[in-house]
Amino acid sequence: MEATNIVNKILSHINKDTGKYYSDYYAGIAEDAEDRLFSDHNVDKTNGYWIYWPASNDDIAREAEKMLLAKGMKGGLGGGSQATKFVYCYRITSNTKE
Repeated sequence: MEATNIVNKILSHINKDTGKYYSDYYAGIAEDAEDRLFSDHNVDKTNGYWIYWPASNDDIAREAEKMLLAKGMKGGLGGGSQATKFVYCYRITSNTKE
């Protein structure tokens, strides 16, 4: 249930964006969502379209990630650790790094 709530919050956020397809977005999980978004993926913190949401534990984060990827978002399963408790999503642009 918690994973579904996280997915719904993320989908609600991106449905307000200009992206037309779920494949325009990348979804993942991270221990430090801001570092992952803004350093690793090069998302523009001010002008990019992004969101992250905390999960109670890594299993719930992984379940939510799997659900987002099943919708057609880019990304991949695996990685992370037991400290990986954030689910994140961003709109892919020419400046971001998948």
